[in-house]
Amino acid sequence: MLKRRELTRSGFKLFKTFISHLTCFNVNCVKMLRCFTFVVITLSLVWRDPVVSLAATGLRSDRAIMAAELYPTKKLVPSASAGSTASIQQQNLTNNNTTAAQRCCNWQGLFPTIRERNSVMFNNEMMADVHFVVGPPGGTQRVPGHKYVLAVGSSVFHAMFYGELAEDQEEIRIPDVEPPSFLAMLKYIYCDEIDLCADTVLATLYAAKKYIVPHLARACVNFLETSLSAKNACVLLSQSCLFEEPDLTQRCWEVIDAQAELALRSEGFCDIDTQTLESILRRETLNAKEMVVFEAALNWAEAECQRQDLAPTIENKRLVLGKAIYLIRIPTMALEDFANGAAQSGVLTLNETNDIFLWYTAAKKPDLLFCTKPRKGLSPQRCHRFQSCAYRSNQWRYRGRCDSIQFAVDKRVFIAGFGLYGSSCGSAEYSAKIELKRQGVPMAQRIIKYFSDGSSSTFPVFFDYPVQIEPDTFYTASVVLDGNELSYFGQEGMTEVQCGKVTFQFQCSSDSTNGTGVQGGQIPELIFYA
Repeated sequence: MLKRRELTRSGFKLFKTFISHLTCFNVNCVKMLRCFTFVVITLSLVWRDPVVSLAATGLRSDRAIMAAELYPTKKLVPSASAGSTASIQQQNLTNNNTTAAQRCCNWQGLFPTIRERNSVMFNNEMMADVHFVVGPPGGTQRVPGHKYVLAVGSSVFHAMFYGELAEDQEEIRIPDVEPPSFLAMLKYIYCDEIDLCADTVLATLYAAKKYIVPHLARACVNFLETSLSAKNACVLLSQSCLFEEPDLTQRCWEVIDAQAELALRSEGFCDIDTQTLESILRRETLNAKEMVVFEAALNWAEAECQRQDLAPTIENKRLVLGKAIYLIRIPTMALEDFANGAAQSGVLTLNETNDIFLWYTAAKKPDLLFCTKPRKGLSPQRCHRFQSCAYRSNQWRYRGRCDSIQFAVDKRVFIAGFGLYGSSCGSAEYSAKIELKRQGVPMAQRIIKYFSDGSSSTFPVFFDYPVQIEPDTFYTASVVLDGNELSYFGQEGMTEVQCGKVTFQFQCSSDSTNGTGVQGGQIPELIFYA
């Protein structure tokens, strides 16, 4: 320690000598170079131990202690302080107290990048020059902010704080945004991090749209698209129209069309607004039985009565449905469904019920306010993976063993069922247990019978509902057949098949115990909606 102090004093003396040499015109260059090199080496030793250097130069001991706390000897602060920043962000999500690191005189030196230093200020009272009271009455949260940072991240905040009509308010009330969603938006602005969850993503999208934070809004839409399913498609359809997100709207319609019955029976369907209800009931490509559509409309009407503080009586259900009742294509129901369902629901008037019965039975049909044309629905497509088929006297046999193949697609599709080969020895009936799995987890299965006429054609078998298939993930299609021992089988299989705008890839499955693989076997077709 003493030696280093002596070096320090010597270094400063040599530095003065070096400066004095610079004032002379006749300078010995070699002497200057050697002197300067020694000074640099000496000063580098000084900076390795700030306590020594501060003491050697005669500074106060309290500043030496502060330096020792910020720069402990032989234990330098790492240049990448992601862990410290993350912990501070996590604390700031729940409170806005100043952390111990920030109470240091030089806390800025702990974080090497401007992004990390900005992250420290997220939801932090330190230097806050504006406050937001966020949330509806009774559920508010006071959130500190920094005008400059907010203005850099949002044009709305820029206009609010620095525009021509800017008002110098210390506290701004935001009753239409939930506190967690507002904090998620601020976290993106301060920390350049996107933290979304299913419970708050819609509210976060609303906040991002309101304050024009486009990249966060795009991230919210992407999150919604990846989590889209029949259970939430109707609600997301309503929200996507409100937020004017046409891509998300189109994705929602794809799911609703293909999995219409699941979507209509979901709890989310009852939460949609009247305009969205009418657009769904008007949909020509809705792939559902009309009786399911009618029951879904009644469920929505009951929920709407509760929202309007009305008793859920038959009369009030008809009242809240209004003209939307005529968008249900009741005359296209099977006569049995109408007689046992819609006709006895009480929602229809007596004249409407009589006219619809006459429509079914009379030669001269009455005029109806209901649409009498069936919906087109969706046309299923077929992906055929074999180039030819054959049969031999010793195959294809089953005996309770599983035929299986794995596949993946490059676009979202909905698997409705499989096409299977039938008997090669004349007409026969088969019992098939079909199953669809993702990473070993069953997604759909059904036991179904189909009749084979003895030809080499494929025969369709369908699941109860189409199954949503995400791109770039392998799924396993399996079938266990019970029937005539001998059947046709495919050969010259392809590993990749183009079906319209969708590309299918196939690979062998470890679940297959009956010989089916990429090159040959059963499950020649996948039936799907795109």
